[in-house]
Amino acid sequence: MSHQAAAGNEHSASARDWITVSAGLIGAFMAVLNIQITNASLLNIEGGIGTGVDNGAWISTSYLIGEIIVIPLCDYLSRVFSFRIFLLVNSVLFIAFSASCAFAQNLGQMIVLRGIQGFTGGVLIPMAFTLILTKLPKAQQPIGMAMFAVTATFAPAIGPTIGGYLTENFGWQYIFFINLVPGAIMVLVLSMTLERTPMRLDLLKQGDWLGIISMAIGLGALQTVLEEGNKDDWFGSTFIIKLALVALVFLTIFIVTELSVANPAVNLRLLARRNFGLGTLANALFGFGLFGSVFLLPQYLGQAQGYNAQQIGSVMAWTGLPQLIVIPFVPKLMKIFDTRLLVSFGLGLFGISCMMNMTMSPDTAGDQFFVPNVVRAVGQAFAMAPLTGIAMLGIAKEESAAASGLFNMLRNLGGAVGVAMLGTIFTRREQFHSNINGISINVFRQEVRDRIEQTTQYFMAHGVSDFDAARQKAIVALGRAVQKQSVIMGYSDTFVVLGATLFAAAFLVMLAKKGQSTGAVAH
Repeated sequence: MSHQAAAGNEHSASARDWITVSAGLIGAFMAVLNIQITNASLLNIEGGIGTGVDNGAWISTSYLIGEIIVIPLCDYLSRVFSFRIFLLVNSVLFIAFSASCAFAQNLGQMIVLRGIQGFTGGVLIPMAFTLILTKLPKAQQPIGMAMFAVTATFAPAIGPTIGGYLTENFGWQYIFFINLVPGAIMVLVLSMTLERTPMRLDLLKQGDWLGIISMAIGLGALQTVLEEGNKDDWFGSTFIIKLALVALVFLTIFIVTELSVANPAVNLRLLARRNFGLGTLANALFGFGLFGSVFLLPQYLGQAQGYNAQQIGSVMAWTGLPQLIVIPFVPKLMKIFDTRLLVSFGLGLFGISCMMNMTMSPDTAGDQFFVPNVVRAVGQAFAMAPLTGIAMLGIAKEESAAASGLFNMLRNLGGAVGVAMLGTIFTRREQFHSNINGISINVFRQEVRDRIEQTTQYFMAHGVSDFDAARQKAIVALGRAVQKQSVIMGYSDTFVVLGATLFAAAFLVMLAKKGQSTGAVAH
């Protein structure tokens, strides 16, 4: 950002600069971590605040909505209130609202608190990027961005692991207390190292308020449609139809406004540039896969295999830990290989890891996900930083903050769309398989009668003396087995869709122009 003192030489950043950047990265890590940290623990949180499973997804979604709305506005708002004040105030508010979530008494309170937590946490992501841009010389920016990639891909992968451990050992409230200590360290360091710059409140008069308000209403309505649509039978619901119209009208106003005003809040014109447009679209699909996979796997393990929060977290750990080994080598590989090939390779691996789950069975549980999760982790590590470099090719330094906000917002929006779409796809495919299996499994088939007979004998041999009671238990057990199989087949089909989406993203990347980013690299 222009108001921050840029690195004045192309040698090495000072220790003070690295400390400042590291503190900013702590904030970005916490902000991204908190999107997914509740995923393995939703059942526990739902029970704690007295809501049903149909509404629990709002605990994650409300946070994501807050992030999506604020991220593209950070460039403008940090100029109005000064970089230092804007970052520090939102850091303190993020910590405060994180802790407040632990004391929520009902779903309404939790949604509001998580939404504000997401709004304040969303500020920490592009601000950390800006610190890398302004504090590090170009020669060291790839190192900073490799560190930043950890916040983008490792944090959401490890979130359910940390959340599951805390929930099972201390209680779900501790998920929201985890930000207190690192948050305090971040605030202390940034308050000591960030330069003081004057506020420019006069810029409030020049603000693109029509664009800001229409974006907030449009994205909020869109996300609500995505979240509630599957539960309410989509356009069979008057409520969903009305919300969809609100989203359409306000997002149309937003797009028209941003393309016509001189100083838009969100510079959509950047999407017309070949590399930024293709890179950002691929990034949205990457977000679809990133957040979608962290949504699907915990759901499968809890619903089909009965895993508790800590067991789910242990399985999810292997989607994150290998990234810590691979990511440090990515900046060097970017100097050797065509970045388009690196990204396509990474997205391809990510897609393959999803396809490895296409033939799941009742025996597919934690151990069977080890290899797919490691493959996925390596793929994500290869994709993130080079994809950013491709998108930022040709973006001037003064445009990089606006580009970063748009790039980030669309990745998170892609994730929000992905979670909603994958939830709908699973529901539809599970219903399809349930109908097919229901037709196939009937008492007129000899193998079905044999299975009922064998199970009846099993129950009679294990304490059920009445034949009719044992037979009834056998029929119920068979029904449950068929239902479980339908659920597993539904998840298998959904993973296929996820893999195909990532392959499409890999193809898009290859359409971009070859070259290294000459400007700043954005998250």
